[in-house]
Amino acid sequence: QVQLVESGGGLVQAGGSLRLSCAASGSIFKFNVMAWYRQAPGTQRELVAHITGAGITKYADSVKGRFTISRDNAKNTVYLQMNSLKPDDTAVYYCAQARMLSTTTGLPRVDYWGQGTQVTVSS
Repeated sequence: QVQLVESGGGLVQAGGSLRLSCAASGSIFKFNVMAWYRQAPGTQRELVAHITGAGITKYADSVKGRFTISRDNAKNTVYLQMNSLKPDDTAVYYCAQARMLSTTTGLPRVDYWGQGTQVTVSS
């Protein structure tokens, strides 16, 4: 049984920073693609960043240069460091695990989701 447990969300002022963590269990973590998605009220869930087992990363244009995804395979944990936060970053952030990337889109083929953690950025 795969479990993904996020932590680190909260309320921060614009320009501030937060670090999200996602602890994974129940799978061979180091081989999996790990990703962060977010969903604001009334919008579709969107991919923020993903990292492959080899450490290759990709980011949404809206967060490039501000967010950093990383992983610690020894701790079965993936992180999202978020700097220079903006009110538009306000959303529920979800951790996701995929066994592979789509060969057609290059996007994670998500197998499991975490429960989500709220990030609120005040102006």
